[in-house]
Amino acid sequence: MREIPLYNTFEKIEPINKGMSGDKKYYIETVDGKHLLLRLADFSEYNQKKTEYELIKNMINLGVPMPSPVDFGICNESKSVYTLLSWIEGNEVETTLSTLTKKDQYKLGIKSGETLRKIHSMSAPQGIDDWSVRYSSVINERLEAFRSEGVPFEGDKVILDYIENNKSLLENRPQCYHHGDYHMGNMIQSKDGSLFVIDWHTVDFNNYGDPWYEFNRLGIDFPAFASGQIDGYFNHKPPEEFWRLLAYYLSTSAITSIVWSKYFAPERLYSILNLNKDILHWFDAMKNVVPIWYRSEFLI
Repeated sequence: MREIPLYNTFEKIEPINKGMSGDKKYYIETVDGKHLLLRLADFSEYNQKKTEYELIKNMINLGVPMPSPVDFGICNESKSVYTLLSWIEGNEVETTLSTLTKKDQYKLGIKSGETLRKIHSMSAPQGIDDWSVRYSSVINERLEAFRSEGVPFEGDKVILDYIENNKSLLENRPQCYHHGDYHMGNMIQSKDGSLFVIDWHTVDFNNYGDPWYEFNRLGIDFPAFASGQIDGYFNHKPPEEFWRLLAYYLSTSAITSIVWSKYFAPERLYSILNLNKDILHWFDAMKNVVPIWYRSEFLI
């Protein structure tokens, strides 16, 4: 860490023991009063972290509200790669939503949808395969894993049939850059009510693909917020095709999470099975693609 050019200005260094990332994270205060976030990763991740840092700079130029890039490089005798970002003061939206009225939850959801639309304004690289090919190359294997070793539940065939019968929805979809993990836990509400997006990571599909795929982490525990995010993204006019794909992505994500949970997070298996049952309820056994929790009257 001492090799970081700004290290001599660090007055306070506090470890952050939170989040799913493998990065080591630190809250930094400098002698001139700046608050920063330091992330350290293994040097083997250099190319990935460099790409993420360049993406952050591009997103800042697009006006996406997020931590600003400060510095990037190598430290710890070339064993680590570091990313230094500005620190966003505020509270995680995930923890504040329950204290807000439904109207204010909806308004915050609107902001999150508008921000996601800005993120998606950056097109994916040229020359990549069609989204249907890229998505199916990953998801088909996970679906087969469920069929062979998943935990069956009432209605699983209904979900599997919907997925099988709607594969054509994936064809010729536009592709753009993704945040990678767009959910309430990665949003900060500042004291003045502004919304900021944090924790950019390279995860599924190298962080680019169908823009609507990123709704698969929608915060449905708070229907007003989720409805606002959709309305903010689509300027209050979500198209019919969106609903069909939302049902597709939510149901696929849920049912393919069962085998993952079975082996890697057995303590979450019960909740994931319940999520699949919820999806059957939200979409009326996959017969109504507009979920029952969606409302656009929260403005009233």
